[in-house]
Amino acid sequence: MIFTIEFFRIRKEDNAHATLARVTHIASNLESAKVKARSLFDVGTLDMSQNPEGLRILDQDGNEVFFWTQGTNDT
Repeated sequence: MIFTIEFFRIRKEDNAHATLARVTHIASNLESAKVKARSLFDVGTLDMSQNPEGLRILDQDGNEVFFWTQGTNDT
């Protein structure tokens, strides 16, 4: 399956999400995509103008299948 991983920041005033980066990832399942997303988040390998506060994963149809922010349960 093809997944899109989006990294974002959250504006505290109105809880708006600003996307910092998008990565396309081919994985056999959602769990594999979560592992990749978390590794990119933790290692900081992406060149983003700001540090992300969370991420979400979209399926190949653009549907959100996973959402995570710092301070919540691990992926």
